[in-house]
Amino acid sequence: MNKFIINENNSEGRLDVFLSEQLKDFSRNQIQKLIKQGDIVINGKKCTPHQKLKVDDKIEINNTEIKITNPKTIIREEKLPRVKIIEETPEYLIINKPAGLIVHGTKHVKGKTLVDVLLKEYPELTKIGEDPDRPGIVHRLDSDVSGLMVIPRTQDSFDNLKKQFQKRTIKKRYLGLCYGAIEKKEDEINFPIARSKDGYKMAALPLTVKGEPNTEGKRAITNFKIIKKFRNFTLLEIKIKTGRTHQIRVHLSAYGYPLVGDDLYGNRKDRERNAKFNLKRVFLVSRELEFDNLAGERKRYKIEIPENLEQILKRIK
Repeated sequence: MNKFIINENNSEGRLDVFLSEQLKDFSRNQIQKLIKQGDIVINGKKCTPHQKLKVDDKIEINNTEIKITNPKTIIREEKLPRVKIIEETPEYLIINKPAGLIVHGTKHVKGKTLVDVLLKEYPELTKIGEDPDRPGIVHRLDSDVSGLMVIPRTQDSFDNLKKQFQKRTIKKRYLGLCYGAIEKKEDEINFPIARSKDGYKMAALPLTVKGEPNTEGKRAITNFKIIKKFRNFTLLEIKIKTGRTHQIRVHLSAYGYPLVGDDLYGNRKDRERNAKFNLKRVFLVSRELEFDNLAGERKRYKIEIPENLEQILKRIK
């Protein structure tokens, strides 16, 4: 059985249009017929040819005679991806999560995740944490973002790290490349964030409504400073004081300078430019991480950015 799991880059389109790009040997009419016959289902349920696709939808093709001719859209392979271990201690792991790997599954996502990778090598993590579906996970990164994460290996470590995240004493610094030349050397973005009406992404809300403070959405604060200016791009160091879903991406887009590679929060022109870069990820890296271990020692970690992002910086000089 062939499967697709829809990511942010190919959501919102029609099912039959999406499949016509994957099944080159079948006409649109043939695909529509297969859908109506029930040979193609979404999330285990019968669907219609014109059904709109959403992030994390799982398309299953039950007809074994149908062969995928453009497999690049399958975003999760059956084999487990490799995750680089930066440091391994009895208390925690420091990892460099690759872009394209979701941290943990949901009721609609059954593909390979970071949790699957970790449990294969560290099965003891099944006992760590508060949620059996997220063993050992105390914080997350977007699937299309890479970088440093800390994975507690004991419950004491989990509780210690969770408390630091709640108190915001854990320091994370991101490196991001955005479209446009930002004028201010540094700034704070503090738009409230809420789930958009579409439901599959987040939205930045205005600070005030009719002259009064906006009470909708959740408080969110993002700070940035310029690392380097390019003619039509700006390289930023970014820190967040809150940890809302897609916070950096939403805030920079609302600020007027969306991240390179971010099809979800960029506009049509941004998506066209992203296609030329062919990056297939967001130019955002969790590059630095600081926290206190159980002994109260301050631990600091820093990584280099991935080679494909380095190549982008060389291209835009």
